[in-house]
Amino acid sequence: MNNLSFGNLLRRPEAGAFLGLVGVLLFFVVFGSTKFLEPAGAASWLNVAANLGIIALPIGLLMIAGDLDISIGAMIPAGSMTVAVLSGYYDLPIWVGMLGALAFGLIVGLVNGYLVVHTAVPSLIVTLGTLFAVQGLMLGTSVLVTGTTSVALTADPWAKFLFGQFLAGSFQVIILWWVAITAIFIFFIHFSPYGNWIFAMGGDKVSARNAGIPTTRLTMVLFVLSAMSASFVGMCQAILFNSAQVSGGMTFIFNSIISVVVGGVLLTGGFGSVIGIFFGTITFAVVNQGIYFTTFDRNWSSLIIGVMLLVAVLMNNTFRQMALTYSPKKKK
Repeated sequence: MNNLSFGNLLRRPEAGAFLGLVGVLLFFVVFGSTKFLEPAGAASWLNVAANLGIIALPIGLLMIAGDLDISIGAMIPAGSMTVAVLSGYYDLPIWVGMLGALAFGLIVGLVNGYLVVHTAVPSLIVTLGTLFAVQGLMLGTSVLVTGTTSVALTADPWAKFLFGQFLAGSFQVIILWWVAITAIFIFFIHFSPYGNWIFAMGGDKVSARNAGIPTTRLTMVLFVLSAMSASFVGMCQAILFNSAQVSGGMTFIFNSIISVVVGGVLLTGGFGSVIGIFFGTITFAVVNQGIYFTTFDRNWSSLIIGVMLLVAVLMNNTFRQMALTYSPKKKK
């Protein structure tokens, strides 16, 4: 019972994210309308949260481990274009295009991970380089092969059913993928040794390596997860909207980082949780879409997001200090 006390719950990494989500929901219910929580309204921010959340999860784990991947901004359109060119332009089976999109994410992730662990170059610089490299590769290849930067795609019914349909007319099926992937991440990060290894890497990579943790292999796995997740989201978008474009995806870089920070992950690494990232993603999506259910000027949405990020950072530091300084009372 002691572990379930209110004080202990507040010291958890996701505490600030949950309180922030409740506060944001109350804000838009009060200043907006109840339509915000109705199915059509909920779909508007859940769809955003699902697409963003699948990417934010591995980004959050990378940040907990002390690294960062911004190449996701190019991997989303890369995933879309790969499946569209292979299965749309060349008319190959849709599963070939999907495997091609995921395989390209695997390759980019391996390149990112290899360069980070075998050079002294920070992950931010490495992934900045691959961001522009992948962008240039997609643009040049698309124009060279198809003569355009937009490619149409008609997916098979089974692919449309699994990856690109609307449930109940408004909810994208990717929401179910997001929930399932979150559950898998929760198990591996919070109920298996891999989670402790990632947190140890974020605290001190040298000490973690000396303790026998396979930091090199684990870092590469995290970068592969990040790139493949972004490619998966791009693939789903192409199947859903029946087309792909070279542009787009850049907003996901900052949006995913904001979601992760709001979710309780520290930029310095070593602190955070999957559940917190899940809440942080929903919070960002609610703020991003909730403004449309109010009478506020839409231009104020960036200000709200900025203030929310600053408040989240302050709350995260507060809850982290509470967790670090907490000492249970000894029973008499």
